[in-house]
Amino acid sequence: MSSTAGKLVTSRSELNIEDYLPSGSSIQEPRGKLRLLDLIDISPTLTEAAGAIVDDSFTRCFKSNPPEPWNWNIYLFPLWCFGVVVRYCILFPLRFVLDFNFWVVYFPFNIHPRTFAAERSRQIEEKYRGGVGISRVLVEMICSFFVGSWTGVVKYHGPRPSIRPKQVYVANHTSMIDFIVLEQMTAFAVIMQKHPGWVGLLQSTILESVGCIWFNRSEAKDREIVARKLRDHVQGADNNPLLIFPEGTCVNNNYTVMFKKGAFELGCTVCPIAIKYNKIFVDAFWNSRKQSFTMHLLQLMTSWAVVCEVWYLEPQTIRPGETAIEFAERVRDMISLRAGLKKVPWDGYLKYSRPSSKHSERKQESFAESLLARLEEK
Repeated sequence: MSSTAGKLVTSRSELNIEDYLPSGSSIQEPRGKLRLLDLIDISPTLTEAAGAIVDDSFTRCFKSNPPEPWNWNIYLFPLWCFGVVVRYCILFPLRFVLDFNFWVVYFPFNIHPRTFAAERSRQIEEKYRGGVGISRVLVEMICSFFVGSWTGVVKYHGPRPSIRPKQVYVANHTSMIDFIVLEQMTAFAVIMQKHPGWVGLLQSTILESVGCIWFNRSEAKDREIVARKLRDHVQGADNNPLLIFPEGTCVNNNYTVMFKKGAFELGCTVCPIAIKYNKIFVDAFWNSRKQSFTMHLLQLMTSWAVVCEVWYLEPQTIRPGETAIEFAERVRDMISLRAGLKKVPWDGYLKYSRPSSKHSERKQESFAESLLARLEEK
């Protein structure tokens, strides 16, 4: 990772190192040939600056974007107050009642759809091609009601996903609502972290009916089990399309972190999906460390609208001589370019387990080496 950090810093020619130094500190022009040890010893604050730059480039991927204040003057403040009343006292109650009534009517059919409506399911499966049964129809309907409860404005570009063997869909990840936004158009079988509470109840009752696969990050053995299930799923001709978020964590929709290679080792066609949220009304990023998913949904339901665009990009296959990691990076390039996201060379799992002090020291040394090289070039 130390070499990665060095590449990251050297590639950013616009970086001002003194911005990261403590107040009153500065970098003096070298009087002679510098050695790495001299550089670190003479300027102790340099290592602090190196650590700040590394941390800043990583943590900024997982920071929320607070809205710019616009209401603190006598002309706009009354208008802002009126908007708060409309959103919290009119829109939110209507949206909540809409969702509540829907769950009261449809939840029993989603607990065991084959038990409650087996004959109807068989009729629908015969009516629709590709094995689309009542489970898929109800899941798509549920997600449509969810999107409606946020006044979701979603624009889809490209052909709608279809059921075919040996293909997998991959998308950038901002929030758990990514899955809902995509699921209302096509009932995907998604790979997802197992959640507690009411979200876990929906996972174990409703979403399992479309072939979703769950895992726990804390369980090492789950990786082998999930890998086997993935290989089995993509071989089925009538299975729902498989959806994977290869970043492995939620990123704030300004950046993309490294893609895990698992989705690109299945020997099948990879179909990229780019998702970009418009933050004009609300920031759709879910910071799971600071906010529960319930509070995240309440934030969306009390906003004016959730606006986003979805692009179904051209399917890709691995090229001769290309490794799974290179394939993953090529697909990440496509998604980042289409959605206007910046690439950073970080593993998203570092969000859950920060590197040790030894790793941080190596990254700082790598930064100092790159800085020394740049000074010697001048």
